[in-house]
Amino acid sequence: MLETIKNTADYIRAAVGEMPDTAIILGTGLGDLVNHIEISKELDYHQIPNFPVSTVEGHSGKLIFGRLGGRYIMAMQGRFHYYEGYDMKQVTFPVRVMKALGVKTLFVSNAAGGMNKEFVVGDVMIITDHINLFPENPLRGKNHEELGPRFPAMTEAYSQRLIAMADEIAAADGIRLMHGVYVGTAGPTFETPAEYEYFRIIGGDAVGMSTVPEVIVANHAGMEVFGVSVITDLGGKDIKEVPTHEEVQKAAVKAQPVMTHIIKEMVSRL
Repeated sequence: MLETIKNTADYIRAAVGEMPDTAIILGTGLGDLVNHIEISKELDYHQIPNFPVSTVEGHSGKLIFGRLGGRYIMAMQGRFHYYEGYDMKQVTFPVRVMKALGVKTLFVSNAAGGMNKEFVVGDVMIITDHINLFPENPLRGKNHEELGPRFPAMTEAYSQRLIAMADEIAAADGIRLMHGVYVGTAGPTFETPAEYEYFRIIGGDAVGMSTVPEVIVANHAGMEVFGVSVITDLGGKDIKEVPTHEEVQKAAVKAQPVMTHIIKEMVSRL
């Protein structure tokens, strides 16, 4: 594993040159942020040794380097999901490579279904914590001390400093910004009304099929993490609408300007 990470990192460093200390993982329908990056280099995933290739519509599959808000960053346009058939080591492999390349701050975004009764479709939710309901943990198996401790704390999986920064930006610009707990599930089915209700009862505000594995590994590696969800549909026993992937993408696209503004401003302040 260590050798594989090193080989991939060496390839990227040789192909790109200067490495950033900030990275962004862009989720479903949230790729518009790329249009705000002054791109200096991009690599298709299939060019990169040992990288999986995204199979999901709306996930482009490129590693992008350039300037956002005046800061040099790396962005993953398209991520990997457990439901695609990858194991957790593959899903989180890019985060391991980011750390090897010198990344210290990781931004993650996703589309999520909301069960908080105060949410409306199109809301942007800052992730304050998560509940991991994936059947496998990405840290299961032999621990390499070079990568992180055997039993990493998850007390502050999402940086309070960065959350406060996002709130400050939103308040100054009159943006409605929600806070909540993200529930991570394996997918690929959307949730049943009873499952939405269950997730709400156990403390969740939104649910999705990504993010949690990457955040666990980022914390294991000592990165500072900021997470954001776009609420693309609502669920529960009293909601009868049937979500589709197309509707999720449309809702995410509508919320893109807010998410883009928040992250762009935050990156410029780092």
